[in-house]
Amino acid sequence: MTDNILEIRDLAVQFKTDFGVTRALNGISFELPRGKVTAVVGESGSGKSVTANAIMRLINPPGKIASGNLIFSPDGGTPFDIIALKETDPRLVQIRGDLISMVFQEPMTALSPVYSVGNQVAEAILCHRHITKQQAWREAAEMLVRVGIDDISRRIHQYPFEFSGGMRQRVVIAMALVCNPELLICDEPTTALDVTIQAEILTLILNLQQELNNSVLFITHDLGVVAQTADQVIVMYQGRVLEIGSVRQILKAPLHPYTRGLLAAIPALAKKGQRLETIASVVGDEDIETPYPLTRLKDGRQISLSPQALERIINE
Repeated sequence: MTDNILEIRDLAVQFKTDFGVTRALNGISFELPRGKVTAVVGESGSGKSVTANAIMRLINPPGKIASGNLIFSPDGGTPFDIIALKETDPRLVQIRGDLISMVFQEPMTALSPVYSVGNQVAEAILCHRHITKQQAWREAAEMLVRVGIDDISRRIHQYPFEFSGGMRQRVVIAMALVCNPELLICDEPTTALDVTIQAEILTLILNLQQELNNSVLFITHDLGVVAQTADQVIVMYQGRVLEIGSVRQILKAPLHPYTRGLLAAIPALAKKGQRLETIASVVGDEDIETPYPLTRLKDGRQISLSPQALERIINE
C-alpha cells in the first residue's frame, strides 16, 4: 500500500468560452499523504475548486479534463486512474460518496429543499450499500448525532430550511462521512458561516478525521484555518502550483514570493494612516507569471521558481 492516497500528475482542465479556451489548471502535480490533512490555498480563481471537482469527475461541458492522471490508491485495493474510468465503470460510482466524499461550500446548494435531512443522509447510504431503509435510517440518525444534531427523533424528520446555517453544514458533513470515505474533500466549508460556528465546524471535521482515520483535502483561502487544520500546504496561483511544504514551512518560512505576498496580505491592525498590504503591492509579475516546473529541495518542500532564484535559495 502506497503512502499516498491520491497522486495528481500533470492535471490540466480547460473551459471553452465565446472568447476562446480558458485553462483553469495548467498541468498541476502533487500528492495527498494517507491519513493526513492537506490544505490548498490561493486567491479566488486559482483553481482550487476545479481541482476538487476534477478529482470527483464533476467537470461538465463546456469544461473538460484535457490531460493528466489521478491515481487513487484505496486501502487494500489496486490503484487506478480516476480520469481513465468510463462513465459506466462501477468504480466511478464508488468514488462519488463512498471512497471519496465532498463537503461543499454552501450547504443549501448541497441539500434538497423537498426531502427531510434524515431522508437525504439515509439516501447517501442506500446509494452505496445493500441494506434496508430502516437500517439506513438508524445509521443516518447515529451519524447526525455524531456531528452534533440534538433531539434527533424530531430533527431527523425536519427539512433543511428548518435548520440554521451551521446545522445545515453539519448535515452535509454527516452525508459526506456516513459511508466512512477514505478521502474527504472540504471545499471552503466554513465560508458562509459566522466566526464562532466556523470554529465548531473545523473542530468537528478534525475530530472526525482522527476518529475515522481518513485523509482530508481542505480547500480554503483562510490561512488561519490552514494553521489550525493542515499537515501539508499547497499554494496555487492561476491554475499552477507554486509551493508545497509542511504547514510550518509554508507559514513560518515561505520561500516563494507569491506565498510571502499571500501571508503579507492577511488583514491585521495597522497604524493610523498606514495601508494594509495587498498581494500586488508585495509580489512582482515576473515572480509569478512564468510557469517554472516544481523542484524538490533538501528539506522536502517543492517550489516553482527560476533557476537563478533557486540557486540563491540553495546558497543561503
